[in-house]
Amino acid sequence: MAETSATTGTGEPASRPRKSSWKYIGPGIVVAATGVGAGDLVATLIAGSKFGYTLMWAAVIGCVVKISLAEAAGRWHLATGRTLFDGWRSLGPWTTVYFAVYVVLWGFIYGATAMSSSALPIVALFPDGPGLKFWAIVTGLIGLAFVWFNRYAVFEKVMTVLIGIMFVVVVYVAARVVPDVGASFAGLLPVLPDGSLLYTLGLIGGVGGTITMAAYGYWVNAKGWSNSSWMKVMRLDNRVAYITTGVFVVAMLIVGAELLHASQVALTSGDRGLIDLGKVLEDRFGAGTAKLFLVGFFATSFSSLIGVWHGVSLMFADFVERFRAPAAEGAKTEGHEGADVAERRQRSLPFRAYLLWLTFPPMTLLWLDEPFGLVIAYGVLGAFFMPFLALTLLWLLNSSRTPGEWRNGWVSNGMLALSGLLFVVLCVQQVRELPW
Repeated sequence: MAETSATTGTGEPASRPRKSSWKYIGPGIVVAATGVGAGDLVATLIAGSKFGYTLMWAAVIGCVVKISLAEAAGRWHLATGRTLFDGWRSLGPWTTVYFAVYVVLWGFIYGATAMSSSALPIVALFPDGPGLKFWAIVTGLIGLAFVWFNRYAVFEKVMTVLIGIMFVVVVYVAARVVPDVGASFAGLLPVLPDGSLLYTLGLIGGVGGTITMAAYGYWVNAKGWSNSSWMKVMRLDNRVAYITTGVFVVAMLIVGAELLHASQVALTSGDRGLIDLGKVLEDRFGAGTAKLFLVGFFATSFSSLIGVWHGVSLMFADFVERFRAPAAEGAKTEGHEGADVAERRQRSLPFRAYLLWLTFPPMTLLWLDEPFGLVIAYGVLGAFFMPFLALTLLWLLNSSRTPGEWRNGWVSNGMLALSGLLFVVLCVQQVRELPW
């Protein structure tokens, strides 16, 4: 598609298309750092430990699917001048009801999960210090203070440092285990070993696939990209994000295949599996490598924490703003979603209220087992989010809500339809696995 948009979403003349340049990269790094959590890395490790390099092709396809999905979210923001929630709202009141219930319940449980995940590597690094609950509360409060008092530019720089640490550590560990290059390339040939279907679907749909993909467009606006002249820049930024994510996935598959597959070492599912891996690394390569890995584990978890604290709070602030305004008012904001609007939202009461909601109520779950009904509701709503995102983007970007020049072509439609189908299958599987 030609990058020569002549108008903004309001019909006003747009500035000339910016040249895609590495100096602009930012929101993509943020979404990559936020989307890859400790639990995602463990799931990838387990896939590598069970099937070696065989599912490498699934990791590559997953990277392409995420590029398409995030590009669609960013394209909606830039082509229309409207936020994603504004687009959802135009599809009917059902989207508002779903998002309202989802974002409140999801935030409550995710807050506790993110704080615990960030605390685990600290406890492992300092076993004689305070316990998990103490460090979980400390990391939550640090995340709250950081996002409360800093604006997007500082937030982006810190996220870049954290993803740099993640990248160096993960690639270093993969290099230490000495990957089998021939087997890696052989793994690019699509093959489904017995019992691998769910692991394959998880690799394609899981790593980096969360509500933060929907937040990408908000970070694009916070960066100051506000109209279609930034489309080429956004696309480069997005590709960098998910190629980086792809490197994480491939590196963890290598570690799983080389370090765990042959020895049949079993990892605990979820974040604690990385503690198991730290012990394996210490036995194999010494305490130095194990401690370095735990630092990378902390960077992975804490970047997800502050990314959600910032990005989903921006989405919630937009949700409240749209909910309060009549539908006709939403159209008046078209073409004006930029850094100034993001700055205003970050100072707003709803933004800060959601920050507090992510931080303090979830601390109660650090002492309590998660209530059965809450786990079920959280699991169902969470399973439906990625299909909801993919299919609503497919709807919005093929409708008159999007300027004709920026509507989906056949490639975008194919990728969004594929991701929607994939996430529906994953949704059904996740709901079936809930402790009914």
